[in-house]
Amino acid sequence: MSPATALPPMAEVLAALAAGQRVVVLEDETAEATGCVLVAAERATEADINFMAAEARGLVCMAITEARRALLQLPPMAASQRQRERYTVSIEAASGVSTGISAADRALTLRVAAAPRAQPHDLVQPGHIFPVVAQPDGVLRRAGFAEACSDLPRLAGRVAAGAYALVLDDDGELLRGPALLDFAQRHGLPAVSVSALIHHRLLTEGALRRTRSSELATPFGRFTVHAYHDAPVDALHLALVLGRPDPHTPVLTRVQAVEMQRDVLAFGTPAQPAWNLERSLERIGAEGCGVLVLLDERESPQQRLDRLAAPAAAAPAPAFAQRALGVGAQILRDVGAHKLRLLSHPVPYRAVTGFDLEVTEFVPPG
Repeated sequence: MSPATALPPMAEVLAALAAGQRVVVLEDETAEATGCVLVAAERATEADINFMAAEARGLVCMAITEARRALLQLPPMAASQRQRERYTVSIEAASGVSTGISAADRALTLRVAAAPRAQPHDLVQPGHIFPVVAQPDGVLRRAGFAEACSDLPRLAGRVAAGAYALVLDDDGELLRGPALLDFAQRHGLPAVSVSALIHHRLLTEGALRRTRSSELATPFGRFTVHAYHDAPVDALHLALVLGRPDPHTPVLTRVQAVEMQRDVLAFGTPAQPAWNLERSLERIGAEGCGVLVLLDERESPQQRLDRLAAPAAAAPAPAFAQRALGVGAQILRDVGAHKLRLLSHPVPYRAVTGFDLEVTEFVPPG
């Protein structure tokens, strides 16, 4: 991004949100980044909803935390949700609305749902506002719009809930990159990228804490094991490091959660090999330097059954890819791995600059 299109300071964006103004949130600062219009939900007005409908054109959603979802007793939209966004049932204010679809009615629903003392009986279902539950710890866990749109109002001193709508072009396609910045400038809206938000939070907060380091002898070399306590979800993640990663040199890297089928039963076929735990350690050992991050994300019984029933070719994508960066990226940054030769099939990543990471190469299993 050139100096002419540089984004405003984070303080300016937060001040705008605190004052009830709209801002534009971009995935990152690349030419392919998509974006949304955001306003703090507790300050949403009829004019805000009109603007989102007429100018942004995307579905008006409400980013909420898990704590607020539980407070309002909102069940998931579907019994089994495979998409990354966690939608709940749609909502409407229980009183004070007519059809519910008008801009004034939707703004009222947002304010009611974001009220500090909101209760389940203040809302009815279904309705015309679509809550999306952010991951615990927001963008430090997943670099998504729901996470950014709950983090930003919270950092601005408001309730951690945001009304947002993706920005579409005249043809109904997602507006991207420079066109998004033009949109923000045309409407006089400050813009912020998710990567900048991640970087801001990393500089001002501590999401993970390294609790212990020890040596581990394996058949593939002597690794240093770092343990990280993840306070928001009370989990313990591990980083197995061989050698000394140089932040300026691409390092062989694998980030994954342990899966029974792949790592314990070692399923797979020659046509569809996988980077399981043993193969990853063996490859890093042969290289002489590398990092393997094990995320403490437990499979549910149903997930295990689904993976056992699925053919190898239909196995789910790696957890790190699905989570877009997540906690694993914070750990990589901590151990000094900034340029990554990722043991993975090629997958798209967003907001990578917020973690000071760069994927220089994907190394598929062979």
